[in-house]
Parts: sequence; C-alpha cells; structure tokens
Amino acid sequence: MKILLSLLLLLPVLAPAPAAAAEGSGGFCLFELPDDGTGKRKLINLTIVQYVEIGKDEFKIVYGGGALGSGYEAKVPLAKPEDADALLARMRKTAADCHS
Repeated sequence: MKILLSLLLLLPVLAPAPAAAAEGSGGFCLFELPDDGTGKRKLINLTIVQYVEIGKDEFKIVYGGGALGSGYEAKVPLAKPEDADALLARMRKTAADCHS
C-alpha cells in the first residue's frame, strides 16, 4: 500500500510539464542518486521514472522502459526506513523544481 501511495504522490510532479512551463527543458529533470561507493556520480532523468518500490532495506527506482517492468533500475540501500521517506521527499522536490 505504501508503495502505491508513494507512486501516486509522485505522478503529479513526475509527469511532463506543459510546453509553456518547460521552455528549454525538453523534459529533462536530473536527480542525483546517493553515492553507492563506486566513486561515480549517477543521475537519472525523473521524467522517465516508471515507478518507485520501497522495501524495508532498499529503495528501487525503475525508469526508462517502454512497458512496465522494462528499462533500468537504480537500487539504493537503506540504513533505516526513514531514509526512504527522505529520499522520496528529495525526489518530489527535485521534480517540482524542474516543473515550476
């Protein structure tokens, strides 16, 4: 239920903005993922996120595919459940900033 609620909360801010509101953006909204220890910065385009799955120890973002379940995924390990809420809030803020 929490996963579905999270997805429903993200949909309004992840949907592409109208052409007038997104001048020059081309539907490009970068979000930096937390460091995974590789020393490389990883950013995803929030406008192509399909869904977010929140588990007790992992936050998964599925993006870039044409059909549900296809495409790519980014997995972020969670130290505690509250980390998922903070990451989701940061994603929502970034998406809202891209479309304001």
